[in-house]
Amino acid sequence: MSRVGKQPIEIPGETKVEIKGRKIHVKGPKGELDYTLEPGINVEMKDNTLLVTRESESKYHRSLHGLSRALIYNMVFGVTTGFTKELEIHGVGYRAELQGKTLKLMLGYSHDILMIPAPGISVKVEGNKISVTGHDKKLVGDTAAMIRSFRPPEPYKGKGIRYVDEYVRRKAGKTAGA
Repeated sequence: MSRVGKQPIEIPGETKVEIKGRKIHVKGPKGELDYTLEPGINVEMKDNTLLVTRESESKYHRSLHGLSRALIYNMVFGVTTGFTKELEIHGVGYRAELQGKTLKLMLGYSHDILMIPAPGISVKVEGNKISVTGHDKKLVGDTAAMIRSFRPPEPYKGKGIRYVDEYVRRKAGKTAGA
């Protein structure tokens, strides 16, 4: 049995879960998410808990068991609490600001980068920190990764956009030859 897959998922009071065949619909105060189960994976609802089971012990079903449970748990957690990724900007003259819902990044290029976040994603800028918030974990991570990709941290001076808890390994520059 999968250690992750056999754990039950508690459903908070303000969250509603509907199971229709292979489709799972989760609705909460932050939004709504859907997921389609793979064949061989089943979900049962008992007393405000969800239990994920598999039909066989094949390698394929064992690999999907924990994955399906984790995805459903992330859906429930996302519509209830939400997910946040924080980035910080390092570098002289590098700035970010919001113009309405559009994120404007000034990262030392000849032009400013304008980015409109996907629906369901909100972006906040406070000084040199950018917070990406939403109810879909994948969308939050993809948006944060896209913002980081505009100017990833470089190892010599450490300039660029990085996650708040990210460690950038610094390299020594060239030394003068004698």
